[in-house]
Amino acid sequence: MLESVAHHARHEAELGGYVAESAAQDLLQQGRSVLAGLVGLAAADLAFVESAQAALATLLAGWRLPAGSRVAVLPGEYAPNTALLRAAGLTPVPLPVDGVGRAAPEEVERLLAADPPAAVHLTHVPSHRGIVQPAAELVALCRAAGVPLVLDAAQSLGHVDVDLGADAVYGTSRKWLAGPRGVGFLCVRPALAARLTPAMAPAADLPPMRAFESGEAHVAGRVGLVLAVGEHLAAGPDRVRERLAALGAAGRQVLDGAAGWRVVEPAGEPTATTTLAPPDGVDVVATRARLLTEQGIVTTAIGVERAPDEMTGPVLRVSPHVDATLDDLEALAAAL
Repeated sequence: MLESVAHHARHEAELGGYVAESAAQDLLQQGRSVLAGLVGLAAADLAFVESAQAALATLLAGWRLPAGSRVAVLPGEYAPNTALLRAAGLTPVPLPVDGVGRAAPEEVERLLAADPPAAVHLTHVPSHRGIVQPAAELVALCRAAGVPLVLDAAQSLGHVDVDLGADAVYGTSRKWLAGPRGVGFLCVRPALAARLTPAMAPAADLPPMRAFESGEAHVAGRVGLVLAVGEHLAAGPDRVRERLAALGAAGRQVLDGAAGWRVVEPAGEPTATTTLAPPDGVDVVATRARLLTEQGIVTTAIGVERAPDEMTGPVLRVSPHVDATLDDLEALAAAL
């Protein structure tokens, strides 16, 4: 993947950006097909964008929901997503959840029947807690109620199954697909896409969603995303998901209680992510810096600003990828 990204960048330098992009069109179109296929849609339903956040902003700008429209979100919604909803003039309202922040389908069904929102926005796997939301159940409930469901797959594509029937799905290259930064995607089911209005109409010979792609794009990044998806498919998505879930289960067992740190997720959650709440008096940011500089261990320090309506204190996120080992997890436990 890295060599192909560099090769495209060299082509841009040697031949010009438009010529290099034209030469990459067949690969990019194949990539649209396979990437959209991972979420159960077609190449024509996909637009390349710059990031997951850019995807949500693009969707909201094209959708143009009336000001004040209510959009149901998790109480633990990623704060930048909520900010984008408010910036679009929309009103976030909370979905009912259980004690670990997982949406409660029966209560959601009652909410949809009694006072349906204009849309539901569901972050499939939150960035501050490795919990899988019951997206398939919520998609079915929303479809029965005539309420579109938008799925944030930034933390779930390449991690858990995302082919769940959502009306729109968006995500990024740089997380579980391990692709380059600066590129993401937005997939929209045709019935919802018909309700979107781009700033400029697409060329007559292109699918409508292509109107939402930037003409001044990081094409080398798109090439990298396409090849990262190819590597994911070659590895076998089912095998990858099984491996990541096994790493998560092992990580929670090894890390819970290490030096007083406490695992947040239920032990059997089918994700690789392990989130650790610190012992009293331990600085999460300083711990993250120490692990990196002294041990070369990469973790993520997450403050309450990430999900201020749910988090009560900072946490340390551990996200082992498929090449991690039990020895790596035990080394982290010892380093804590």
